[in-house]
Amino acid sequence: MTKILLSLHVLAAIVAIGPVTVAASMFPPSARNAHASAAEGQADLGTVRLLHRICRVYAKMGLAVPVFGFATAAAMGVLDSGWLTASIALTAAAAGVLVAFVLPRQGELLDSLGASKALERSDTAQLAMFTGVFNLLWATVTILMIVRPGSTTGA
Repeated sequence: MTKILLSLHVLAAIVAIGPVTVAASMFPPSARNAHASAAEGQADLGTVRLLHRICRVYAKMGLAVPVFGFATAAAMGVLDSGWLTASIALTAAAAGVLVAFVLPRQGELLDSLGASKALERSDTAQLAMFTGVFNLLWATVTILMIVRPGSTTGA
């Protein structure tokens, strides 16, 4: 059962978190491109809307990652491990950054682009920074899941 839960946990992370990290990273430059094309009279917000939708939908799917993670940890008997506690805290922080900063800022930029308001580079730079923090937190969680300090597996 542990191998099945671990497989589901890893698959959920790949399928749900992967698209969010990629789409969120693509959003700021796509928003800048959409703004530049709007200035030339050729506004096309399709890509930016799609990237925001991917982030929203896959963020909800990402809830499966900690669910399967807790089930796996319980089955393995490692719920009290320090590396797991750190991973849980970093996962919560990543989710917080996504929900509090990345998704709302994407929505604001979409609204601005849709209303043909001026878009400054600093508007997208701040979003890129929050996206980078989100991605860095997930990368750290991934490394902790692989390295698992104090692990008894010998890997």
